[in-house]
Amino acid sequence: MDAYPSVLRYRGPVSRLSVEDRRRLMQRTGDVDTRISARVRELIARVRLDGDDALFEMARQFDRVELTSLEVPRERCEEALATLDPAVSQALRRAARNIARAHAAQKPREVETETEPGVLVGRRPDPLGRVGVYAPGGRAVYPSSVLMGVVPAKVAGVGEVVVCSPPGPDGLPHASVLAAAVLAGADRVFALGGAGAVAAMAYGTQSVPRVDRIVGPGNAYVAEAKLQVVGAVAIEAPAGPSEILVVADDTASPSAVAREMLAQAEHDPEAACVTVALGEALAEDVAVEVVRLAAGARRAEIVASALRSRGAVLSVESMEEAWPFVADFAPEHLLLATASPSVDLRRVRNAGTVFLGERSSVAYGDYMTGSNHVLPTAGLARAYSGLNLLDFYRWTTYQRVERAASAALAEDVGLLADSEGLFAHADAARAWRGA
Repeated sequence: MDAYPSVLRYRGPVSRLSVEDRRRLMQRTGDVDTRISARVRELIARVRLDGDDALFEMARQFDRVELTSLEVPRERCEEALATLDPAVSQALRRAARNIARAHAAQKPREVETETEPGVLVGRRPDPLGRVGVYAPGGRAVYPSSVLMGVVPAKVAGVGEVVVCSPPGPDGLPHASVLAAAVLAGADRVFALGGAGAVAAMAYGTQSVPRVDRIVGPGNAYVAEAKLQVVGAVAIEAPAGPSEILVVADDTASPSAVAREMLAQAEHDPEAACVTVALGEALAEDVAVEVVRLAAGARRAEIVASALRSRGAVLSVESMEEAWPFVADFAPEHLLLATASPSVDLRRVRNAGTVFLGERSSVAYGDYMTGSNHVLPTAGLARAYSGLNLLDFYRWTTYQRVERAASAALAEDVGLLADSEGLFAHADAARAWRGA
């Protein structure tokens, strides 16, 4: 299977993947490192016990910085925006506008229905009171992720949006993150990173307010911390390394397909980058382009690690053979580099987001189309959706029973309550039989 063992982990027809190789491709979560899990549990406990004091100590320990304040003054954020490269600022503004437009179209509405005469059941969307957005620092800085978390929250009408991002040597998050927070409309920004930031937002400290939901990407410690605080706070889908699956037919450009694979490979050494090509000849051409581009990549070490770990260029004899593989893989990003991508979209069941045609580069979705780039990974697209406007609401249901309907319901409700041994329920219902 490994014609390019030094670059791609998997090569050959999908039908000839071994059971073990297919399992490895499909099961991308892996076991949580017990050392990370234990360390995160300890850090969360420290924040819950010592609050701000624990956060200041974590900044000294992990960020090598002595903070005088956890919160970033508003004027420092505005200074960052004012001094940002004007071309980058313009691009961020354009992205923010598109994100706002795309998410505003998702606004939910109140619904009511009469289940039987005199019985009304309703459901009302209520924006969350406070949301926390985590913005990573370290290997890469993602102001685009600040926009993806903050802008939809503001469109939904969330009462307060808090951003946490690790401090740099100057005690502040990266200037581009601060600028993006202002552009997106964040209410408060804190120089906090890692599991400590997640714990602070989940439980609250003297300085950091407790939030209702935490969104945004992060490293393994952030991801594990988000999982450990579920129950105290809501999160979006659990997240892991970036992924792409490209489905390509004989109309696809091998170099375009290879570029998309490398674009995701440069995110993380554990990124999963897979192409399923129609025919062995196309698969061979794609693999050759991947090898060529990987050799000259500017983030070559990360790209090479990702391709050696989870890189695959596979072939199918017909497009009908491709769709079951797509459904099982359930990728974060799915690119349909085919002659009729809109038709093929109907065959897609599980994907975080789908890009129609090779010109619809995943990079466009990462930054500028307005669709959210916070997406389920590791096959969780089988059950989870990408971050969207509904994630910033909770629903209030309500019901009203009119006089005649109350009398009509009373006996049947009483019978069901009696059958479950809940006799006070039965008495409460039957009291209205003749009223």
